[in-house]
Amino acid sequence: MPSIFSYQSAEVDWCEGNFERSAVIAEYYNTISNVSFFVLSPAMLYLNRQYCQHRAVPLYFVSGLLILIGIFSMYFHMTLSYVGQLLDELSILWSLAVAYSFWYPQVYFPKFIKTRKQFFWLTGITTVISTLMSFVKPTLNAYALNCIAFHLLYLTWHELKKCNDKRVHRMAAVMVMWWALAITSWISDRWLCWLWQAINFPYFHSFWHVLIALSLLYCLPLVIYFNVTYEMPSLKPKLEYWPSDSWPVVVPYIALEEPHKQC
Repeated sequence: MPSIFSYQSAEVDWCEGNFERSAVIAEYYNTISNVSFFVLSPAMLYLNRQYCQHRAVPLYFVSGLLILIGIFSMYFHMTLSYVGQLLDELSILWSLAVAYSFWYPQVYFPKFIKTRKQFFWLTGITTVISTLMSFVKPTLNAYALNCIAFHLLYLTWHELKKCNDKRVHRMAAVMVMWWALAITSWISDRWLCWLWQAINFPYFHSFWHVLIALSLLYCLPLVIYFNVTYEMPSLKPKLEYWPSDSWPVVVPYIALEEPHKQC
């Protein structure tokens, strides 16, 4: 009987050929492309350190879970094992659950939820149920998790209608662009594998890892911006770019300012 920790079958496989470039790594490029998550997490913490001074718990939780996503995704693509697949997908599920718990705007709570604590319980119970259901048909987990992005895009659209800052609108547009490229790469690798293997270019899933990390690099400051607007009214969020606005390649972050008081 095969071990759940070792290579299983093509059911959890991706388009890249197995063990072609390394005897100990099943999918070489799909594995090493996860380094993007190890860069994303410390970059988010460092650049948004002003926000971290006020709300350290959610930022540290989410950044730590992003590291776990990178670790478990690497393990999955290295081994193509059943346990690796579950760890990879459940780490994403729990990261989304934590982000929703801390950052979901209270104005969108269901009517029967009155406090953030009650919403924590609702999110926790839903996540536990989803975790148990993920063992039923693991191959459907990735599709279900990607569908959550549409709810996030819907929330972003709702919030942008109330925001007049053109820089924030541009950041949201860039986030959507990276996400669209990422999901296109994911779908292409999943559904057009025969084509990419025919031309010897089976790297779209590794592109997905990098592109979704770039999307998160824009998504997280956007979430922080709206969180400050809702829950930290004594501070004014301001979108900044590192290292400078004038550079062709920049990384967004949120600076916090004391609003000017009028007499």
